[in-house]
Amino acid sequence: MIVPRTFSFSITGFAVSKPDMICQLEGKDISWITKPDVPRSSCPENKEFTGDNPYEDSEYVRTFWNNTQLTVHQRIHAGKILYECKEFGKTFLSNTALILHKESLTGVKPFKCSDCGKIFVMKTHLTVHQKIHIAEKLYKCSECGKAFRKKIQLTEHQRIHTGKILYECKECRKTFLYNSGFKRHQRIHTGEKPYECNECGKAFGMKEHLTVHQRIHIGEKPYVCSECGKAFRSKGQLTMHQRIHTRECLNECKVCGKAFVCKANLIRHLRVHTGEKPYKCSECGKAFTTKKNLSVHQRIHTGEKPYECSECGKAFRMKEKLTVHQRIHTGEKPYECSECEKAFRNKTQLTEHQRIHTGKKLCKCKECEKVFLYNRDLIRHQRIHTGEKPYECGECGKGFSRKPELIVHERIHTGERPYECGECGKTFRRKSELTVHQSIHTGKRPYKCGECEKAFRRKPELIAHHRIHTGEKPYKCSECGKTFRQKIHLIQHQRIHSGKNLRV
Repeated sequence: MIVPRTFSFSITGFAVSKPDMICQLEGKDISWITKPDVPRSSCPENKEFTGDNPYEDSEYVRTFWNNTQLTVHQRIHAGKILYECKEFGKTFLSNTALILHKESLTGVKPFKCSDCGKIFVMKTHLTVHQKIHIAEKLYKCSECGKAFRKKIQLTEHQRIHTGKILYECKECRKTFLYNSGFKRHQRIHTGEKPYECNECGKAFGMKEHLTVHQRIHIGEKPYVCSECGKAFRSKGQLTMHQRIHTRECLNECKVCGKAFVCKANLIRHLRVHTGEKPYKCSECGKAFTTKKNLSVHQRIHTGEKPYECSECGKAFRMKEKLTVHQRIHTGEKPYECSECEKAFRNKTQLTEHQRIHTGKKLCKCKECEKVFLYNRDLIRHQRIHTGEKPYECGECGKGFSRKPELIVHERIHTGERPYECGECGKTFRRKSELTVHQSIHTGKRPYKCGECEKAFRRKPELIAHHRIHTGEKPYKCSECGKTFRQKIHLIQHQRIHSGKNLRV
């Protein structure tokens, strides 16, 4: 048994007792140390203890502070894995690592930062995090004096001075300290996006970006502004937003004085003043100020409508259009007129309506007195009255007032039927035709009459049915003045006057 002895030494003016154990270590007297319970080959006899880590791994020169660390480490070489997670099958070298893994699954984070409330699974992670608040940077580079909070950050940085091999991208010559960072960067050039959202199928190059994206579907916004209470999906968004309150590094437009948190938004905004439209459609040559607007526009040519209504199956090119459409089914009308309290499904309808109160000029059709917010919509509408059909089929010469109608018509000549029923294999030229057909299999009738609760597969059928209750007969015979509820009935009636296809 060792009898403890003490020696006095001074630290900043205070006398402190030095244990005998430390004295013996400093004097390299280690005859009293218990031999570690590891194979003799792991601890070479000629290894002199210098006061550094006494336990060395023989596979490659790596040392440890205590016997336990060495024993756990040697399991890597021996292939011995003792601790396994029964839920996921993941294996661990130590019980501590297994416990931490289980806590990460349960979401238990017992260590909380007293400054910002952020929580952590491990105390060491909390310690590192807290240095952000106190701005403590303990690890300083001896070459250039730059300081870091983590030792690993210093190690990475020192490679710049030592010239230790970096990973260089052949495409853009950017260099990386680690292969993992280099591989992640290469996805920018290859376009590889291995992380896919199981809700909408959108893919990402980095797992962190997928995590932030998934919050769109679950509605989670964990980062809240302490000034105004506005919440955000990512910390970056919150940081940019907070600059509004601090007025820090705002990017201001010199033309109109409008300020932006992000410089990219300022660059995009400046195109309003310069008229620059760098994104051009290869099909029709139309140009746009943003890449997003070009992508949405190109769906006109491809016919792509990725946003589909779960109630009636109607599809849209833009998500905003689907959101507005869904209000037909829910009955929601969030835009209310402050003058007369009339409510509308979308903001455009409200803006058009408010012109009645403000007296602001509307684009009015002289034929039917229907009003429009924009002149382009009026021009498109007037084709109904003028009979103008500027879009002509190259095969048969038939004209159409709208381009999408021509695209659908051309499928008659090409025989293309891109919409196929998954139940019976029947194909259709229009998606709306497929949607109506599928209701035969599902029995779904989304359009219900408010008077008698009779339901229909198609909206036009419901409109025609409503006329039974209202007594409306909008289709009038020009010969005898007789009126009808449906156009097909008028066409059948007109054969009496023309004598066309009458049965004898």
